Amino acid sequence: MLDFQNPEYIRLHETKDDFSKEIGPILVDGEEIAACYKSVRDGVVFTNKRMIIISVQGMTGKKKNITSLPYRKIQTFSIETSGVFDLDTELELWFSGLGKVLLEFSGHTDVTKVCKLISTHAL
Repeated sequence: MLDFQNPEYIRLHETKDDFSKEIGPILVDGEEIAACYKSVRDGVVFTNKRMIIISVQGMTGKKKNITSLPYRKIQTFSIETSGVFDLDTELELWFSGLGKVLLEFSGHTDVTKVCKLISTHAL
């Protein structure tokens, strides 16, 4: 499992890869993929019910850790937009019983889409 006590910094960018091979078997009836983001090896998938983090482990990348974070457990979230010298955008989420999860997006990523998705399902 990812160490959420030491927030995982993942520099993400939007991708067409929907990670269906990895997460397809765990999606429930009526669950739809809304947005997918990827770093070099890891990824985050936002569905209409939860956030799924895929962490690729090991040298070969065959071992994967998949963590499901339901929106109903989000207590609060904040966003830090990119600036002149800091080109990345950060999304901090606090989950009940888990703590803080930090996702770092590349400066070109429109995270308002993610914030609206979270707000729609968490509020």
